[in-house]
Amino acid sequence: MRTIILPLQRLVSDVAGNVLPLAAIGMVVAAAIVGSAIDLSRNFKVESQLQAACDSAVLAARRTVATEANPEPPVHGLAPSVHTVADNYFRTNFNGVQGTDTTGFEVTSPDNGQTVEGTASTVLNTVVMRLFGFNNFALSVKCTSSMGIGNADVMMVLDTTGSMAESLGGSTRIAALRAAMKNFYTTVSTATRETNARVRYGFVPYSSTVNVGKLLKDLNPSYLADSWNYQSRVPIFVNLSQGTKTGSSENYEYPDPAYTTSSGSKYNSQSACTKALPSNQTAYSNSGSSTTSQTTSGTTPNITVNVVTRQPQQMLTYYCDGSRRYTRTYTRTKVTTDSYKDATNSTNVAGSKFDHWEYRQVTGVDTSTYKTFARTPVLNGSNGASVNYTWGGCIEERSTSNTADFSYSTISGMSPSSALDVDIDSAPTGDAKTKWGPLWPEISYRRAGSNSSTWTRNTTTEGASAGTYCPAEAKLLAEMNQSSFNTYANSLTAVGGTYLDIGMIWGGRLLSPDGIFQDVVNEAPTNGGEVARHIIFMTDGQMDTSNYVPTAWGMDWWDLRVTSNGSEDTANARHNSRFLAVCEAIKAKGIRVWVIAFTSGMSTNLKTCASDDSSYIATNATDLNTAFQEIAKQVGELRITE
Repeated sequence: MRTIILPLQRLVSDVAGNVLPLAAIGMVVAAAIVGSAIDLSRNFKVESQLQAACDSAVLAARRTVATEANPEPPVHGLAPSVHTVADNYFRTNFNGVQGTDTTGFEVTSPDNGQTVEGTASTVLNTVVMRLFGFNNFALSVKCTSSMGIGNADVMMVLDTTGSMAESLGGSTRIAALRAAMKNFYTTVSTATRETNARVRYGFVPYSSTVNVGKLLKDLNPSYLADSWNYQSRVPIFVNLSQGTKTGSSENYEYPDPAYTTSSGSKYNSQSACTKALPSNQTAYSNSGSSTTSQTTSGTTPNITVNVVTRQPQQMLTYYCDGSRRYTRTYTRTKVTTDSYKDATNSTNVAGSKFDHWEYRQVTGVDTSTYKTFARTPVLNGSNGASVNYTWGGCIEERSTSNTADFSYSTISGMSPSSALDVDIDSAPTGDAKTKWGPLWPEISYRRAGSNSSTWTRNTTTEGASAGTYCPAEAKLLAEMNQSSFNTYANSLTAVGGTYLDIGMIWGGRLLSPDGIFQDVVNEAPTNGGEVARHIIFMTDGQMDTSNYVPTAWGMDWWDLRVTSNGSEDTANARHNSRFLAVCEAIKAKGIRVWVIAFTSGMSTNLKTCASDDSSYIATNATDLNTAFQEIAKQVGELRITE
């Protein structure tokens, strides 16, 4: 540098012919200015790249902390695997940046992984400024990442249908779900450690219905109907003392041959035999005990009871054939039929005798005790005996419309407006149509057997149990510790068919700030912050309805609440229409809907239901866990804090 400055000083002091030297000086100064601008620009660019690489590395490290299943002994507060992930991310994003050397990067944690801090440094060699004695710039940046979670309400709407019991990688689908749920909780719990954030969890396991009975009873018992119509059966008892005799008839049955002959005493002559014959030839007279049987015909209320009495009778005649006496026995059966009306009942009063079952829709069944979860007697046992049943908690939906298309608009609301089953906000009123009914599987029967080719919509004396498909109880939003969360996850069982719409309807009802559970939903956190609301909707299949089992919409082949003909294919399309309309109504409330398609493809309906960038496909247990973890990280708001 001195070799440049001294000649410049001499040139400045020499005023003779100084135009050219001054020009030279200007060129040198200009070169210094331009050179410094170039190198400073490179310095700024490299420092930005260094910062970006540092940020991405600590984000990756914090994610690894959140998902680390079995962390190794920590180094600088972090497991070695976390250091490896962070270093790989940094090297990938700051690899071979031109003009740098002696690059270093290190991550640490002052709080066992809650916060990940990084320091990155490098040396940038100058290009122009080295001509003026400046050879390099020493650069250093810091970065910090934390799972800085805010308040969150998470409603898990979970497919617990029968297919979830199928095997998967040496275990079952339902076991994989339980494990992924628990890991989700661990991730979010780790994020909230040493913070005042509030995170609440709610659950809606679903199949062909949902188990929300206790929630409704505790909220307001009047929301549940005191009577309901069921596809069921009633015992028919016969009590002649209560009936009216409408007629009587007599008939005779003669055997073939009409008589039998037996030989008796032998006499010395035919005249002696004839002389010994009885003086009277008897008419028919009763012989032996009579038997009585009852038969019924017709269906309620036009049932006729026929009482048939069969009385054996005989008549004896005598004759001689030579000296041998013979007895000829004529036999017949007197059949008396007495007919009665109004001689049957379904209440088994004193003196009644069980006759048969009648399978039909039973209207106005008293549910006022059953809905309280108290033991309720019903004449549904062997030969119409009384049996006690206790409600399992699953429901049938309130009034609906069996139209094909449903839709939701932020302007006009839900269409059709008469379909209260897809209304996630309104509360029941005094109108019975607005209330929910208790699903009563033990008294639910399909008519004319289990084969659909024999089904009838008429009253019949043949039928079969419709089965029971009630999932685990739903839960309102609440803060939970790991133990209680795990206990709930372990309670999930696999049963029933796939009704996506009933799960989403009740997920929306339990999370809506405007619905019947709004007091719980809108409970303000003590930290005064805003609350983000999320629905995590998981299914392992597409819509798979049944028209002959008890569901939230009854037994559709007979009830026709969803379809006009009971067709399962028609029902699937109509339930999908309900599902999509409810998804839109939920998203319109600012609730983020996450969808996980487990062991099945992501259908157009599922993709449409999900919020933007909120759908995942999981083909196995690992994928399912990953999907839950990715959602947990976004619910947990993983972010750069410095």
